[in-house]
Amino acid sequence: MSSGKTDTPPYFNIDPARAAKRLHEPVDTARFAKAAAFAARGRQDLAERGYAPDGRKRLRRFSTWEVCRYLIPVAPAHFRRVLLKNPDLPQGTGEGNSKWFSLEDVLRLRDHFATEGAAGREYRPWRPEGLPAKIIAVANFKGGVGKTSTAAHIAMSAALDGYKVLVVDLDSQGSMTSIMGGQVADEWSTAFPLMAKDYALALQDENRVRQAGGQAPLPFDETLTEALKINARDLIQPTHWPNIDLLGAQLNLYWAEFQIPVWRMGLRGWPLWDALNNGFQADGITDNYDIIILDTPPALGYLTINALAAADILLVPLGASFLEFDSTGRFFDMLYSTFASIEDGENAARRREGLPEMRFEWDAVRAIITRFDAGQQADLANVIQAYFGDFMTTYRQELTAMIGQAGEQVNGIYEADYREFNRDTYVRGRETFDRTWAEVKELVLGSWWRDLEMEKDEEDQENG
Repeated sequence: MSSGKTDTPPYFNIDPARAAKRLHEPVDTARFAKAAAFAARGRQDLAERGYAPDGRKRLRRFSTWEVCRYLIPVAPAHFRRVLLKNPDLPQGTGEGNSKWFSLEDVLRLRDHFATEGAAGREYRPWRPEGLPAKIIAVANFKGGVGKTSTAAHIAMSAALDGYKVLVVDLDSQGSMTSIMGGQVADEWSTAFPLMAKDYALALQDENRVRQAGGQAPLPFDETLTEALKINARDLIQPTHWPNIDLLGAQLNLYWAEFQIPVWRMGLRGWPLWDALNNGFQADGITDNYDIIILDTPPALGYLTINALAAADILLVPLGASFLEFDSTGRFFDMLYSTFASIEDGENAARRREGLPEMRFEWDAVRAIITRFDAGQQADLANVIQAYFGDFMTTYRQELTAMIGQAGEQVNGIYEADYREFNRDTYVRGRETFDRTWAEVKELVLGSWWRDLEMEKDEEDQENG
């Protein structure tokens, strides 16, 4: 690969095999204890240093310049020649060379170039056949760290890259739902019925066992009866992005935080942490999408635990401040305590019954510094980077005027028309999320590649 500077965005041409080599071993729960210990030492170190819309949303069109620079790796002159030669392809709107294309147009053009274009170009992002979607949870129990903004921009980045994305809003504040223009009437259009359905299925199994043993069944109320009729696909709605769908949230979703422990008390054997993932698996959601983004509430409650248990990759946004570093260290500590406790309890029962032990595992965990001001926060960010080590992304999301303006309008920066800014401002503004996506995409491709290699090894062993 050439070492010279190119205009190709950093998320193009990521080699999955090389990405897999850059991955560390899968992350187990004990690694959170190590991260929490490093953060505890870092807190002391830093303390000693003195650091104490209205209407329906529509996605804008993209100019020829944007398409060729960011979306399809092709020179503008060649792009225009291809359109001229193929009048059945989307031709864009506008006069002269200044054409504008919908994202639906871009996806069609990607398919054409992938079939007819130059070999070796990444017209469509790599996605292995036969493997399920990668699930990415974005979590931190401190609010205001850029969690929802990061989750939204990763979803948009992946969509612009050509992936089919599902965004799941698990925060009853519904900020992600607002960004995606979703409409959610009540808790029955959120993830709540998936939790209820999983408990209802477990309760049905328990009652069959009790009936066989001559015991009275456990109560089965109207909520659980209705939940059994729900399919996860019924809860998902399209967005103004053609390849992003949404499972939205609204205030009543918070009821799940009260109801789940009640269900657990009624049936101690119910693995509540698997409810969300079970719903995705049973209804084929992980087969219908490439990437699933879970936006969590700013608390380590039952919804967040479900998101973390379902996730392949965990992203933890934090600002470059002492308080956010301190809070994130405690978040890792709580993750360790929570999931290690679940493992201990489950495995004690499994050992008694002669069953194999279980453990939680993540392909990768990364903390991301958000709202970064290089002029004022570089020293502190370097210290945080040193303590979290390989848990950190290398790139820090810089705060720019463009990001602030997009946030005020409940939009992503990719939804902002670059003509509203100086073009250099636009390039810098979106680069901060392009580079974040490049690191996240590398994790996704590397973990997919590793999954493929594991499948091959298993097949070799079976055939050997």
